[in-house]
Amino acid sequence: MPHLTVRVLEPQLQGNESALIAALTDAVVDVYGEWARDVAVIHLDGVPAGRWGLRGKPVDEAPPAIMFGIREAAFTRPDSGELIAKLVRTVTDAAADVLGAHLRDSITVELVATPAGRTAIGGVIVDGRPVSH
Repeated sequence: MPHLTVRVLEPQLQGNESALIAALTDAVVDVYGEWARDVAVIHLDGVPAGRWGLRGKPVDEAPPAIMFGIREAAFTRPDSGELIAKLVRTVTDAAADVLGAHLRDSITVELVATPAGRTAIGGVIVDGRPVSH
């Protein structure tokens, strides 16, 4: 299941939470298909003002940093290049649409690959096969 963690300055995030969650979920669905809507997880981490620095100084505005948890198998698919490029593009566009187009060129998206068998839900390892209890 796709997990996105978005770090953004709290003043930029405030009032945009619902729109950002919806836009990022729609971006995931655009790439994976409608089935992904039910399993996409979005975490928004608001960083308090004065606690985000660039060039050695605190800033009032910063581009969001997005960590996208993705199964490692996505990188070995025959279409992995196109898939990864589309994920990065759609997630970046979604964040920029909500938080400001002027941030688009500096939004970072980090794809974090998780090997099969390295994720658990409810105390049960998830390895890509159907889970039985």
